[in-house]
Amino acid sequence: MARTQGRGMHGSTGDPGFRSTGGAVRAPSRGGGGPSSGAGRTGGLPGLAPHRPAREVVTVVAEPGLVVEDAAETFCGAVIRADIREVVLEDAAGRRRLFPNKPAAFLHEGRPATLVPPQRSAATEKAPQRSASGSRRVEDVRARTALPHRIWVEGLHDAEIVERVWGHDLRVEGVVVEPLHGADVLVEAAREFGPGPDRRLGVLVDHLVTGSKESRIAEGLRRELGPAAAHVLVLGHPYIDIWEAVKPATVGIRAWPTIPRGIEWKRGVCEALGWGDERAGARRVLSAVSSWNDLETPLITAMEQLIDFVTVDP
Repeated sequence: MARTQGRGMHGSTGDPGFRSTGGAVRAPSRGGGGPSSGAGRTGGLPGLAPHRPAREVVTVVAEPGLVVEDAAETFCGAVIRADIREVVLEDAAGRRRLFPNKPAAFLHEGRPATLVPPQRSAATEKAPQRSASGSRRVEDVRARTALPHRIWVEGLHDAEIVERVWGHDLRVEGVVVEPLHGADVLVEAAREFGPGPDRRLGVLVDHLVTGSKESRIAEGLRRELGPAAAHVLVLGHPYIDIWEAVKPATVGIRAWPTIPRGIEWKRGVCEALGWGDERAGARRVLSAVSSWNDLETPLITAMEQLIDFVTVDP
């Protein structure tokens, strides 16, 4: 399958000079029961708060780099990515957060704001569009009926990241990606799958380095399948987990922490970075990934080769 990679700019470094755009400071009440306090004979009914007019909601185009704050005033940052469903902000420290894009969900220069995605120019409309994987986006084409070929990944988080970056390509080609829920079941699952010339199998595994458990499993698979192994391609990356194949800057850190042996890697990472539990960490990582630019090269190379293996006629 010929898919042309394109290089594009992604992300934004936070401006260390930007500050919160929270609402204007309100002068403290002087008390004393004047007319504006709602007390006394000329100030309205006792016990009722004075009427405050609703603050006007402005509509702002969410151009990359626009600095806004969420309406709850918990996070201030520059727009990294925005569509009709969600907005990703990055603060001055490089931390990113995902927010639902709802009416009046943000503050801009102290005023409630509704963010709208930027309109594409006529020149942009005519230019070849790229998918998140960098390939040429194919518009107005119905996804193909799923082919018998498959690509397997180790777990659900792997499948989510692959879908985020290569989902467009895979739907156009009719390729289904399925999580294995661990490399330990690979040999048994492949035997049951029954690979052949019209039923090819691509497998993406973590930590595929010399001497690793995953490399031993891959070698055992080749022996177990015999001639049918010619229709199976097992590739991987050197990282312990697919999270580590996400560039650290993408998730707002300088480097992935080193986790001691004996501690489950994802749990150790979440504890070291203060991310909460594994589900919260998974949401943070997935929301930060928007294209192949956010991933390390070994993962990109492996996935491109696996897609070609199950879609390009030998």
